[in-house]
Amino acid sequence: MTSRRRRGLKHMRKLIATVFNYSLDGLLADEGTDFWKFCFGLPENDRPDDPAYLDFLRSTHTHVMGRTSYESISKAMTTATDHPFAGILNPARKVVFSRTLKTADWANTTIAAGDTKEEVDRLRQGGDGHILVWGGVRLWRSLMRLDLIDELRLSVFPYVAGEGTRLFDGDPSSYRLDLVSSATSDNGILELRYRRHR
Repeated sequence: MTSRRRRGLKHMRKLIATVFNYSLDGLLADEGTDFWKFCFGLPENDRPDDPAYLDFLRSTHTHVMGRTSYESISKAMTTATDHPFAGILNPARKVVFSRTLKTADWANTTIAAGDTKEEVDRLRQGGDGHILVWGGVRLWRSLMRLDLIDELRLSVFPYVAGEGTRLFDGDPSSYRLDLVSSATSDNGILELRYRRHR
């Protein structure tokens, strides 16, 4: 590999997928479930003002979402402008992956309707920051199938949900990760950071 090629790879932005509200039995907190109420109904479990996470958001170059996540997050951030994320996300650079969405009204949002790998490769080009994937499940699975995720961050709650959406449901069929770090909060939430094994 030439030194020029190595320099190009060095400056590729990392694609980081973040998964909030993940249960011990591998389920996401679907709205209306008891697990959802546990995550958002108890103040100690919902801490959007965590300084470390806010710094992580500020260092993000591009925020990536699927259509459903985009519609949910954009509505929340443009109506609850006092939310700690709002001042970061509203002016930030955002890309929504969708082949059906025709317009994106949230400021600084573009629609990526082409080939997923090609769209991600374009976002990777450049210098500082990382690309943060907020979901949803179809987008996460698509990025995992294409082996485009560099890092996966999971917030695992001390809760057996019993109902909800599975993040991993046989897709991809095999996906090896290396643990980078783990930390436990006072309320028992386990923050796991994995790097894709290559």
